[in-house]
Amino acid sequence: MKKILFLAISGIFLFSCNQKNEAKPTEVEKEAKVETQNFDWLLGEWKRNNEEKGKETFENWKKINNSEYNGIGFTLKNKDTLSKEEMKIVEKNGEWNLIVKTREEKEPTKFKMSELKSDKFVCVNDTIDFPKRIEYWKNGEKINATVSGGDLTIPFEFERMK
Repeated sequence: MKKILFLAISGIFLFSCNQKNEAKPTEVEKEAKVETQNFDWLLGEWKRNNEEKGKETFENWKKINNSEYNGIGFTLKNKDTLSKEEMKIVEKNGEWNLIVKTREEKEPTKFKMSELKSDKFVCVNDTIDFPKRIEYWKNGEKINATVSGGDLTIPFEFERMK
């Protein structure tokens, strides 16, 4: 009886050890994870091509390192700056966030990434009025974005500046 009990416990132990090993990510899965955490497709200088007549909106993105990207967005009218925002995409403890600060705000606003793919990301913050959701995605050689909250959605279409 002791022998059967020993064999049963040993079998369960070996089975559970094998299950744990199978749960470890493969090298391909590790590479895929690294690929989805790359925002290099955002890099460069962009001009909004669906802006109101008389205004020009730009975004410029730079890679600081593998865990931080900095952006600046601004809108001009007759060469006067109407709005300006500083943006950061930052990874901390395996979690990516978009941090946005406008001139009017004393503190930056943090948006948690709720979706992250190799050519798209979605960030949310339900604690503020607007926007509650920010989405960016690569569209061929262009970049699209939306900011939304409640019934309002604002689309952005950017072309790379030459």
